[in-house]
Amino acid sequence: MQSTIKQHWEKIYGSRRPDEMSWHKAHLQRSLEMIESTQIGRSAHILDVGGGVSTLVDDLLAHGYANVTVLDVSGAALDAARVRLGGLAQSVTWLEADILQAQLPRDYYEVWHDRAVFHFLTQDADRRRYVEFVRKSVRPGGHVIIATFGPEGPEKCSNLVTRRYSSDQLRHEFGQGFELLESVLELHMTPGGSEQQFVYCHCRRLPE
Repeated sequence: MQSTIKQHWEKIYGSRRPDEMSWHKAHLQRSLEMIESTQIGRSAHILDVGGGVSTLVDDLLAHGYANVTVLDVSGAALDAARVRLGGLAQSVTWLEADILQAQLPRDYYEVWHDRAVFHFLTQDADRRRYVEFVRKSVRPGGHVIIATFGPEGPEKCSNLVTRRYSSDQLRHEFGQGFELLESVLELHMTPGGSEQQFVYCHCRRLPE
């Protein structure tokens, strides 16, 4: 039986075009710039959590990154991305999973990217579990790029309650095992014409 959260997102992606989603951007330039700033090799392993119909994978492939994994709880979202990419979809690893239940390899990813998943985790236990997945799956010295709603961002999105963060609050969620390298506030213009405040934090996982 599908989980409630999976049913929710399957319904969302099954009833709207990708460019109708409030978080849609033609290009995630900020995310791409932060990934490029890590100076990882083009063969490094990158995980895009909640990537769904995001076009980040398109831009990563266009920039020569060869080992990109896109994880999303919605099969409909992943199907839409595969159709959009056409033959290039074969060069991407696709994971249909809830990030809190995913089977991920240990110490594997050089970059963990998440734009607009973490702020849906309103329960303390879920956030702790998420961070534990990051600790296990990102290599020591690897990079973690998280974007959530900022302090003035929406309190709800897609009929779900969200948590809003300052850069200090978001950094605090990950604990002492991570070094903050950069944080940026960004105003995102939704397809409907309203503004949403996001905060981006780029951290490095410290060796234990």
